[in-house]
Amino acid sequence: MTFADFTEATSDDDPRIILHVDMDCFYASCERLREPALRGEPVVVGMGYEAGEPHGAVATASYEAREYGIDSAQPISQALDALPRAAETDAEPAGYYRPVDLDFYEEVASDVKAILHDCADVVREVSIDEAYLDVTDRTSWEVIDADGSEDRTIAEGYARYIKQRIDREVGVPASVGVAPNMATAKVASDHDKPDGLTVVRPSEVTDFLAPLPVAAIHGVGPVTERELTELGIDTAGDLAAADPTDLADRFGERGRELYARARGDDDREVTPTGRPKSLSRESAFTEATEETKAKRERVSALAADVAARARSRDAMYQTVGIKVVTPPFDVNTRATSLSGPVDEPDLVESIALDLLEEFDDDPVRKLGVRVSKLSFGAQEQARLDGFDAASAAEAEGDDDGGEGGDWNATADIAREAGDTDAQLTDWVDDDGDRAVDDDSESDTHTTDGQSSLGRYD
Repeated sequence: MTFADFTEATSDDDPRIILHVDMDCFYASCERLREPALRGEPVVVGMGYEAGEPHGAVATASYEAREYGIDSAQPISQALDALPRAAETDAEPAGYYRPVDLDFYEEVASDVKAILHDCADVVREVSIDEAYLDVTDRTSWEVIDADGSEDRTIAEGYARYIKQRIDREVGVPASVGVAPNMATAKVASDHDKPDGLTVVRPSEVTDFLAPLPVAAIHGVGPVTERELTELGIDTAGDLAAADPTDLADRFGERGRELYARARGDDDREVTPTGRPKSLSRESAFTEATEETKAKRERVSALAADVAARARSRDAMYQTVGIKVVTPPFDVNTRATSLSGPVDEPDLVESIALDLLEEFDDDPVRKLGVRVSKLSFGAQEQARLDGFDAASAAEAEGDDDGGEGGDWNATADIAREAGDTDAQLTDWVDDDGDRAVDDDSESDTHTTDGQSSLGRYD
């Protein structure tokens, strides 16, 4: 079968063909690309982490490392307790720890991105390791007799072709979901990891989604899952059969969105992303903590991540802020504005830690760091010895508002903010919208257990 067999275009009346491409454990895969000896070994990539140190947070853990309970956003010190460093012990099990190398990951991601743009007319790059493709004009839902024993769609062959190109030309694995809409394609790509390919034909969407646990629906985190369980909703089918009015009463507009996704209803078009209005990352603790050291370590790691993402995009920032979620779901934001745009990672960390001091004695569920008022290609940087700092109340409005109004502590956002456990994600997406869809990745979702360090949009 030739490439042309996979590229029969659909008619205007046919359902869309959307691919969600998700790179499996991307940072660990990049490290294995650089060090082939790491293949099959437990690999942990740390954010805000220096080689040989016990500080920082897990950005991603390979599947082998996850077998020992290591997951994204976990403190490196905790990961080391479960999986000692191979360089320091001859005992088994042992793990291989590497610091984040964003430049290298961006280089690998650019090679993947080139393939995706070559294979689709429209690509939405969600993160450094995740993208949606609209290939409606490139292939077809038509079913063919692929090998004499099993009928397959032409679209499946096209998706397999893209997977194989990524593997052959770049050397990293990807999981791909194929479906008639974005929400279902996202669920499909998570369905058969790692290195999976799941195709959901238009006529199969309802049957595919119905038996899945409700947590499989993108946007349902652990807290929402528990609340839905209390309502007797355990599967996507249960959610699809629920009363949308009751869901809206309980979860706000987000309840209607989850209801639609569980039914396979999603009319969003795949659109390219533009320049972000802000860059942010947040991370939830498995349980609320009052431990000052744990909170400061997490904020330091988040600050390093956000500053690295800004630098990778040639972005400067004039405002640095934090978000602190305290039980039950109280969202607090604080920010400091400078007199001009800067590119100073150490300053981001310093300001974020200073702002965090207000919450030293408070139990915290989730923390976030954000830089905003972005400037791209700025020629001059504000002097660090002469900036005018202002409190969030003075420069950004009250604690419930802030830059652009996208930190509003409404009931929906507050609930969403507490709805992930031990994950590192954006708290608002880069288009300034509420982050129900990652992106992570994202209620926010961390794709494949990986904390995404940047987006290649």
